[in-house]
Amino acid sequence: MLITLTDQDKITLRTAAWGAVSLMAAADAAGKPHRAASDGSIALASATGLVGHVLAEWPKGVNLRGKSVAALADHVLPALTAAIGLLKKQVPVEADNFRRTVIVAIEAAARTHQGQTSPALAEMMRKITAALDAA
Repeated sequence: MLITLTDQDKITLRTAAWGAVSLMAAADAAGKPHRAASDGSIALASATGLVGHVLAEWPKGVNLRGKSVAALADHVLPALTAAIGLLKKQVPVEADNFRRTVIVAIEAAARTHQGQTSPALAEMMRKITAALDAA
């Protein structure tokens, strides 16, 4: 079965996945944000299937700039919901793959600290998961 995603579909997937990692790094501003971004990015780069191919392409057209965490979240959280929705419609197996990939990435980003996840990271993980499950 040949699945063709539009360029805009790919931008949505990349914005959602890479944006989730960016949100985790931003939520860890007092801790180790560079480590969170690095560990989350490695997890995304390890994705397989259609999702892995899309995330591996250069993120042309993806805009993850924002003047605040809230501005970034306003852009990324709806993209997470949209990404799951479009994949459920076109290829449900990849919707599950995308969700698992993002969850692994945010868990990797949260594990940059010894011991317990900070409340800010835990709350950002909850928001990301809720956006994934909203579709």
